[in-house]
Amino acid sequence: MKTLLVLRHAKSSWDDPGLGDHDRPLNKRGRRDAPRMGQLIDAEDIVPDIIISSTAVRARTTAVLLGDACGYGGEILLVPDLYHAAPAEYLRTVSESARRTDSAMVVGHNPGIEELVAVLTGAHERMPTAALACIELAIDDWSEIAAATGILAGLWRPKELD
Repeated sequence: MKTLLVLRHAKSSWDDPGLGDHDRPLNKRGRRDAPRMGQLIDAEDIVPDIIISSTAVRARTTAVLLGDACGYGGEILLVPDLYHAAPAEYLRTVSESARRTDSAMVVGHNPGIEELVAVLTGAHERMPTAALACIELAIDDWSEIAAATGILAGLWRPKELD
């Protein structure tokens, strides 16, 4: 049994029209929600063994703030190919990067994040910014991760936490 946490990056800022999409930072709400989701991960006792993130500023900042808040002590693996990736790229990355772990987290972007949850579980869920899905996978090794191998064990959206 493996556990995959799937997180959409927190809310980003559009204040600087000169910034490219990859370089947009988090806005005030994003800087608030990322640590809140980390606290939830800690409270639910689902701190991942590895965090894998897109290299986009908003995704990696989300990963750092969340990691600090949940007590994650490891390095955050930054993967350029996760920037606007399709589900197949997330699956490949997890399979290759999480080998010696029981739980992993990916931090990325829509529509790929919503599609990944649907591919793994069959559940078509809305994943607004900073939404977190916990997927339990009926696999023994990450190399076995594939479509329809998981169940949606939890889904949290920041606006629903209060």
